[in-house]
Amino acid sequence: MEKKTALYDKHVACGGKMVPFGGFILPVQYETGVIAEHMAVREKVGIFDVSHMGEVLCTGKDAVKYLNHLLANSYDGMYDGQARYSPMCNEHGGIVDDMIAYRINEEKFLFVPNAANKDKDFKWMQEHVIGDVKLEDISETMGQIAIQGPNSKAVVLKLAKEEDLPKKYYSATFDKEFAGKKVIISRTGYTGEFGYEIYCQKDDTPAIWDALMEAGKEYGLIPCGLGARDTLRLEAGMPLYGHEMTDDISPLEADLGIFVKMDKEEFVGKEAIEKMPLNRIRVGLKVTGRGIIREHMDLYVGDKKVGISTSGTQLPFCGGAYAMALVDVAYKEIGTKIEADVRGRRVEAEVCPLPFYKREKK
Repeated sequence: MEKKTALYDKHVACGGKMVPFGGFILPVQYETGVIAEHMAVREKVGIFDVSHMGEVLCTGKDAVKYLNHLLANSYDGMYDGQARYSPMCNEHGGIVDDMIAYRINEEKFLFVPNAANKDKDFKWMQEHVIGDVKLEDISETMGQIAIQGPNSKAVVLKLAKEEDLPKKYYSATFDKEFAGKKVIISRTGYTGEFGYEIYCQKDDTPAIWDALMEAGKEYGLIPCGLGARDTLRLEAGMPLYGHEMTDDISPLEADLGIFVKMDKEEFVGKEAIEKMPLNRIRVGLKVTGRGIIREHMDLYVGDKKVGISTSGTQLPFCGGAYAMALVDVAYKEIGTKIEADVRGRRVEAEVCPLPFYKREKK
């Protein structure tokens, strides 16, 4: 039985087309449609309900030691309010999930795991506890709203003080007032655009949503669903669990090596990753033939199968069909010609740089 977020009635009132996703009923799109929602985020501003994401508090004097054991990235040397992304690996070097961890203070961190994986992740975290730490799943008490796009700061400033906003990308401010409610304000997102994620008490989510919708009217803000969230993250070259990451794909194969600190003394999966030959890697593909390459399509060079697509669709801002794929390392070079088997028909593509879209920093 899927759950409803605190914003379910808001989505229905806005004409949201509701579908099951990650154990919740969420809007895949609104009457505006995926393309309009996607372009609003790229050119103006969009608002998303991301209350399905998980939140886990980690407290204790060994919190940093535990994070360094659990996650592939390093959690040393962080300042209060800093956020770091990391894969969480299994003993075989595959990816259990990826997540962001926020440092509240030296003995208190907030994990944000993926919605569909939250229960699995929490169990894994508990099974791998070391030292003096306590874990608490607070997901049921929390709501989360993402506001993304070039106009997002202007909208947010109508509801919060400038000094209460996080200054740097991948940082957050805690216990701040926003639309009259206490929140966490985070400079993060899953769209490749400038934006914020607002964490609040579940019961405060509808009031904050309404305040943002009202504040955003003059800036072109519209609600956006799962469809636009997926095309935006794909355009920005961001991996998705179950596609570019699985229990059988290592973070090096997923091209997430920058988030894997092999110089750490130890972390779960390190030994396996050290011994694992790197035979395949995530790449971007631009479709040059007629058709769309979607997920799980076999890729060929001549008669040789060289990989499999992991995500793919028509990308509105880029104006073409693109895909991400895992290919044999011999075929990873930019410009390599590859064909995808699309329902028995070969569709031509070539390896191209990731991300497909990169925001111009002003």
